[in-house]
Amino acid sequence: MADKQISLPAKLINGGIAGLIGVTCVFPIDLAKTRLQNQQNGQRMYTSLSDCLIKTIRSEGYFGMYRGAAVNLTLVTPEKAIKLAANDFFRHHLSKDGKKLTLLKEMLAGCGAGTCQVIVTTPMEMLKIQLQDAGRIEAQRKLMAAQAQISSSSPEPAAERRPTATQITRELLRSKGIAGLYKGLGATLLRDVPFSIVYFPLFANLNKLGQKDPNVKAPFYVSFLSGCVAGSTAAVAVNPCDGEGVNEDTYSGILDCTKKIWQKEGPTAFFKGAYCRALVIAPLFGIAQVVYFVGIAEFLLDMLPKRQA
Repeated sequence: MADKQISLPAKLINGGIAGLIGVTCVFPIDLAKTRLQNQQNGQRMYTSLSDCLIKTIRSEGYFGMYRGAAVNLTLVTPEKAIKLAANDFFRHHLSKDGKKLTLLKEMLAGCGAGTCQVIVTTPMEMLKIQLQDAGRIEAQRKLMAAQAQISSSSPEPAAERRPTATQITRELLRSKGIAGLYKGLGATLLRDVPFSIVYFPLFANLNKLGQKDPNVKAPFYVSFLSGCVAGSTAAVAVNPCDGEGVNEDTYSGILDCTKKIWQKEGPTAFFKGAYCRALVIAPLFGIAQVVYFVGIAEFLLDMLPKRQA
């Protein structure tokens, strides 16, 4: 992100703080995005982002908006640390000659960062999406059961317990091993690598516009706005690769998934939830850039020796 080289502990702390704050702020919108994407034309329960959030609160309570957040909050620290550290690492090694990075080299650095981060994001996204979508599937099941009860006067079936992240992980490891956690790796690569290729160069160049002096950092609000604009632009650009449906259709691969979605819902389905994704990514990366700009980790690490002395 920033060209200044900082220590690995500082990167880990900054990335972790940025991720935790960002995820906490935007997770309800992310949940709504996932549920809007995963509903199909014949089984639509939500008409908009606000409708999804209102119905979620009514049926699952306030904390229902944070279903699946534990997985993100647990894994977001290594995910953001890998993303930040990898981008800095590649930028540093691609600019060894001391010259300004060309756009192509900035894109290559972003490509490397996106490739490295999927180690964490693939299992994180898979677990998060299944947990988020569990509420929608249960609400849909209750609606169908209620309709069946009205028509047949049969007793209401007992409610099923929603799966936890631990249960899903154990089941996948038992049945498919480590490979089960990396189901959808190809789709994750197709989303995260292009995202980083677009995001990092765009952020770097937008941020430079706010620098009055090349040797002085841009104001924090410039970094925030640059992160928001770059994040939302990259998010919309890769949205077709982010339509993860779970527990409903079985796809044999990326091409099969693309073909079935095109046939069932048409080309506009690939951009379903794009504005929600932009609303999630924009503040998330804006916050991340501000935290990185403030340098909380560097400040804390500088203070520790003084206190010990």
